[in-house]
Amino acid sequence: MKNFLSKTAREISPYTAGEQPSDKKYVKLNTNENPYPPSPKALEAYRGFDFSSLKLYPPLQMRGLKDAIAAAEGVTSDCIFCGNGSDEILALCFPAFFDEGGKGAAFADVTYSFYPVFASFFKVPARIVPLREDFTLDLAALTAAPAQGVIVANPNAPTGIGIPLAEIEKFVAENDRIVILDEAYMAFYGQSAVQLIKKYKNLVVVKTFSKSYSLAGMRCGYAVADPSLIAGLERCRDCFNSYPVDSVCQAVCAAAIADSKYYGKCTARIVSERERVGRELAARGFTMLPSSANFVFAKHEALSGGEVYARLRDRGVLVRHFKGERISDFCRITIGSFEENNALLAAADDLLR
Repeated sequence: MKNFLSKTAREISPYTAGEQPSDKKYVKLNTNENPYPPSPKALEAYRGFDFSSLKLYPPLQMRGLKDAIAAAEGVTSDCIFCGNGSDEILALCFPAFFDEGGKGAAFADVTYSFYPVFASFFKVPARIVPLREDFTLDLAALTAAPAQGVIVANPNAPTGIGIPLAEIEKFVAENDRIVILDEAYMAFYGQSAVQLIKKYKNLVVVKTFSKSYSLAGMRCGYAVADPSLIAGLERCRDCFNSYPVDSVCQAVCAAAIADSKYYGKCTARIVSERERVGRELAARGFTMLPSSANFVFAKHEALSGGEVYARLRDRGVLVRHFKGERISDFCRITIGSFEENNALLAAADDLLR
């Protein structure tokens, strides 16, 4: 039978998302979702939405959402780009800022695994820079990499390690090429580089509503950058889909980002639980990298990462195991609610008996 697929569709290795099983109810700590509900103001915006307006396309300029984001980030609305989750924005960064077959995009060997997929899909050479032995990122090595631009997840995923803002600014200042900072987990670290876009025209900061805003099901993200870079993202977006953020999502996310008091409390609880879970896992023989995110990256002295994952799954707790050569001994464990974390610790006790 004739194969009608393109060479790209036949050969590309797509991103693999965390599993979403339905065979039974699990304590789900494998996809870095927020354990707390969205802001009451976000829910109010949803309940008060005029659903009769859905017969119309969503606002093309997304003015209400952009204005709300700009107010929260302390920038002007022409510095904001919105998309269908930060993944879509990161994907659009490749055609917007990297040339097909050009000098390439530089990023770490252990980082968000969508980056090499995007590079492959858009035929942008990937310049891979190994993390140090302790899994920290060597920014000098990344600067030295021959590439058209660089991508840094801060805090990194799946390691959770954060880079202080002072080091990030020095890194951006020393680069005369595009620097894309993926700040999906920045709320749990508190050292965002957004304000640096006023000083550096080569910086793009990408954020999401999925993690700290408890809106993973809404699928919305945004980028903050100089208006000239935003214009490039908009041109590339409009080659795919001019309406990536639906009307309901725009209203809900605008209300959510304005409720900093509520989300500040939720984030503080997650950070506190992160420290508690880290201490408890350490007491059970686990070793963890220093995390600045809403998860811990842990390994056990007596068990492989695959064994920890499988035994926890058998006990109704889902965590994420990566099979990469350098990280196969680790599991990434999302910080859940107090009750979910206690279920994790009880399951760990059981599997270690």
